This record gives sequence, structure tokens and C-alpha cells, in this order.
Amino acid sequence: MTTLVQTTRVAPAAPRRRPSRVTAGSVARVVGLALWLVLTLFPLYWVVVTSFKSPGSINRWPLEYWPSEPSIDNYTELFATSSFGTFIGNSLVVALVAGATATLIALLSAYVLARFEFRGKGAVLGAFLLTQMIPAFIALGPLYAMLADLGLVDTKPGLALVYVAMCIPFSTVMLRGFFENMPDALEEAAMIDGCSRLGALFRVLVPVMAPGIVAAFIFNFVNCWNELFLSVVLMNSDANKTIPAALNGFISTFNIAWGPMSAAAVLTVLPTMVLFALASRWIVEGLTAGSVKE
Repeated sequence: MTTLVQTTRVAPAAPRRRPSRVTAGSVARVVGLALWLVLTLFPLYWVVVTSFKSPGSINRWPLEYWPSEPSIDNYTELFATSSFGTFIGNSLVVALVAGATATLIALLSAYVLARFEFRGKGAVLGAFLLTQMIPAFIALGPLYAMLADLGLVDTKPGLALVYVAMCIPFSTVMLRGFFENMPDALEEAAMIDGCSRLGALFRVLVPVMAPGIVAAFIFNFVNCWNELFLSVVLMNSDANKTIPAALNGFISTFNIAWGPMSAAAVLTVLPTMVLFALASRWIVEGLTAGSVKE
């Protein structure tokens, strides 16, 4: 009678990982990144702290890096002495309308540039890239004259129209890379099933490339929300001013209202920070989706 003996093999122990050596280069890199982080975040921290200081302690010496008596007087003064709620509404309307319109137009133009071959295509792309290198003040004279002839100076539709023209080139180049990374078979299958080319675009391609569209819209919205130069020149009345133009109004010839201006800056930055925090995944996907062509 044969006896079967079952043997158990013991897996060899994994080799112990040696601790990484601390070198002068790694220490210098960490210290450099820490300094860069402090230099980047400190201005934002100082604006937030200043907004919660009482008016008498803002210019106090020695400086207070944390308010000894936190106060919201600057926020109450901001809304009591100015039409800041109106400025927020104006910026929100202009940024939303301009951002959405520019994204829609850029979506269509990017699709044409990615899917069709025509004479002058390279020149169009070059013109889009060239417009990003031209400062806005160079075109201010003709732009102001054109808007004056149309009766759109100091109006929200006129400012939104200027922002749409400003945002289209970058959004087109960005979305074109996304389209080029998508296979033609998707829309061809939809067209075989009876969709028109425009129907295939909006029913098949747009849902797939939603991250890229969201990323383009967020960049357009933030650019319109933060733009200062054109809004200061084109918007004169308090009823139509946007937030950047209103912030510029806190600086006078002999005085700067640091408290209310800091409070306004905090309220201005907060929406964009929340927007980027909520849509960070979509932004990363949208920026990287068109970077590699398979």
C-alpha cells in the first residue's frame, strides 16, 4: 500500500527593498518645491487674511499674519457701499454666455478642421495660433470703433461678443486635437444607420468627447471671468461693469481700499476655485485626450 505525502511549497520571501538614499539633489528639489509652493500660496493667503482684518489693523505695524480680532466688516462694507452684487451678476452672465457660445462655435470649427481637407487649412490654423500672440490693446482702437458704430459700447452683449471672438481660436485648436484622436468609424457607423453628418456629430461624437468640451468651456469661462483690460475700456457705467473693472475702482489717486478690495478679491477667486475643484478630472481628461494620436 502506497502512502501519498502532500508537500507544501513555501514561496520564497520577497527581497527586502532597500530604503532610498537621501541625496543632496533630492533635498534641494524638495526645498525648492516647498519654497515655490510658499511663494505661490502666500499672496492668496495674505488676501484672505486681510479681508478678515478690521480696518484699523490692516496697516498696523508690526504686521499681523493672523487677525487678532477677525471681522467681516470688509464684506459688509463691500455690499453696503458698492453694487458688488450687480457686478457679480454681470460677470456671471457675460462669462456664461460668451463661454458657451465660444465653445459651441469652436466645436464646429474644430470638427471641420479635423475631418475635412481644403485649401488654406494650414493658413487658418496658423491664424488661430497667431491671434494668441497679439496683445489685446493693439486691436483696441478698431474694436472700439466697430462696437461704437453698432451701439454696443458699455453693453453686456457687446462685451460678450468680444469675449467670444477672443476665446474661439484657443478652443478650436484644443478641440481639434480631441477630434483627431477619435476614429472615423464612429460617425461612419452612425451615418450608415441614417444619421446626417451633423446628427452623427451631436449624437455620437459629442457624448464621447464630453471631457474635452467641459475643459474648453471652463477655460473660456475663467478667461472671461478674469479679463480686465477690455472690460475696463468698454464698460463705463456701474450697471454694466464686471468684477475685474469693479476691483479696479477700489484704487483711487490718493488711497487704496485694501479691506473691501481684499474681500472682493476673495469672492472673485472663490467661484473659479470651486469650479476647477469640481471639474478637475474632466479638465485633465480633456487636456490629455487629444495629446496622443493612435
